[in-house]
Amino acid sequence: MKPLLHAKISAKKFGGDPADYINIHNWFDQTKAHIPDARHRLVLHNAFGIFLCEQVFGEMVVMPNGSVKRMPYITNAYGTQISVRDIAEQHVLDDLGHIPTLSDCFEGVSDLQEKFVGKAKRLVISSKNVQIVD
Repeated sequence: MKPLLHAKISAKKFGGDPADYINIHNWFDQTKAHIPDARHRLVLHNAFGIFLCEQVFGEMVVMPNGSVKRMPYITNAYGTQISVRDIAEQHVLDDLGHIPTLSDCFEGVSDLQEKFVGKAKRLVISSKNVQIVD
């Protein structure tokens, strides 16, 4: 589903205008630019992606003590505060029908390939010494 259609669904469900929601839906689908098939959803269409979305899109609010805090909502065109988590969860549910964990997305990946380990060394720590193992 394209981000604009997601945004229209959000406006119908939560109120306001599709423009209130388009940035969130574009964010979820940005991975299509790098993986132009359904596999792009493995990156953000999961519980961890929803958590990240809430951190990125929550509104910044100045607290009474002058500190700034990111709140877990946006305010739509009608002035209603809408939970970013609710919007994000609906995006994933509309696309997948369920919300997978990040672990679910890594199922089928058996071993970490050498190119992702790099030149890292493994430490073996015992009560008597520390060894670096290749």
